[in-house]
Amino acid sequence: MRIAGADVIVTCPGRNFVTLEITTDDGLVGYGDATLNGRELAVASYLRDHVVPLLADRDAHRIEDTWQYLYRGAYWRRGPVTMAAIAAVDVALWDIKAQAAGMPLYQLLGGASRTGIMAYGHASGRDLPELLDSVRARRDEGFRSIRVQSGVPGLETIYGISAAPDPTGGRGYEPAGRHPRPAEETWDTRAYLRHLPTVFEAVRNEFGPELPLLHDVHHRLTPIQAATLGKALEPYDLFWMEDCTPAENQEGLRLVRRHTTTPLAIGEVFNTVFDYQTLIREQLIDYVRSAVTHTGGITPMRKLFDYAALYQVKSGIHGPTDISPVGMAAGLHLDLAIHNFGIQEFMPHTAETYEVFRRSYTFSDGYVHPGETPGIGVTVDKEAAAKFEYRPAYLPVNRLTDGTVHDW
Repeated sequence: MRIAGADVIVTCPGRNFVTLEITTDDGLVGYGDATLNGRELAVASYLRDHVVPLLADRDAHRIEDTWQYLYRGAYWRRGPVTMAAIAAVDVALWDIKAQAAGMPLYQLLGGASRTGIMAYGHASGRDLPELLDSVRARRDEGFRSIRVQSGVPGLETIYGISAAPDPTGGRGYEPAGRHPRPAEETWDTRAYLRHLPTVFEAVRNEFGPELPLLHDVHHRLTPIQAATLGKALEPYDLFWMEDCTPAENQEGLRLVRRHTTTPLAIGEVFNTVFDYQTLIREQLIDYVRSAVTHTGGITPMRKLFDYAALYQVKSGIHGPTDISPVGMAAGLHLDLAIHNFGIQEFMPHTAETYEVFRRSYTFSDGYVHPGETPGIGVTVDKEAAAKFEYRPAYLPVNRLTDGTVHDW
């Protein structure tokens, strides 16, 4: 089975997505997600100009060989643009292979290790009453685990809190803004560290001890600040504290780990297993947060999770709305198959997005399932995609109160 052609689809049904479509000589079509929020066209160009010309007439079944060819053959390895492009090829080929076998992808990965995939939803609010309403709304939707993000007194804007009201309770969130330049937000670490423990105290008092609660710090603390926060949150029994400090400084997690027993999740900005080696080997984290889309696809992610399993580290695949339904479906098949599954982030996309991306995965009573359609279970309506033209969008930039650029 040879690769007959490949097409790069850029569309904006509410937000920007980049999708690779691969067609074989016997008519099978596979899809891979190549979206890189705020830098979408860089990946589209990498695919069109440097990858697609290499795919023609390759054996579509030789997935491992193709992955190594694209990773090692470029010489300049790693990085989010390269790994998103490779991920798109890899997932599309797995999609094709599973269709050829007449099976959903998870069956080729060893079959199901569970009946459903526990997912967490996002609750947020500018103030406490709005946040509590948002938690109630997520529970009403069926979520059994909830990420909690709160506004901070004195800060007008903050990661996780949208400026637009959400009629379902709290405030929905899409951080990429359509401006000529990135929006700039102001950050005050001390105000955040003072305020957040009071938020979790109120949420626990309202909803009790059983509801799993998560929180995303989003890289904004130093290691000692992260340790301080983790210790302060211990009484509230978090499922995890995510991205508590920029993890490029892997040694910093040793300090955090020494001072708190709050579970740690890290890795949504990582691209390869090499970013994790120290963190997993020394058991400095509890959950791997990479997305299939940004970490080279199914092939390396399966290896990453197998490595993590040796140290009792679990999965927590990144699943915001800047991962397309193609990328979400690929992650769900991995979730169902691997033994060391932890939890899955799940943000439903817009109706316009689902018009373009027809999916077989479903959410019910707190669990997601990829479905039984052969392949990954997502197809792209190219006619619908063409209706939504690309519009540039940028993630915000963070500054401290004195104007210093800070981690967002």
